[in-house]
Amino acid sequence: MHRVFTTSVAAAYPNDVAKVERKGRTRAEFDQVARWLTGFK
Repeated sequence: MHRVFTTSVAAAYPNDVAKVERKGRTRAEFDQVARWLTGFK
């Protein structure tokens, strides 16, 4: 099985936040987009 299907959100979240912040965005902006993409409220 491909790695993307076996990686948990909890494991990927810190890396994603770090990348977003390196690109000049905030954690709040990332959280807003992540909620929109996943449907979580």
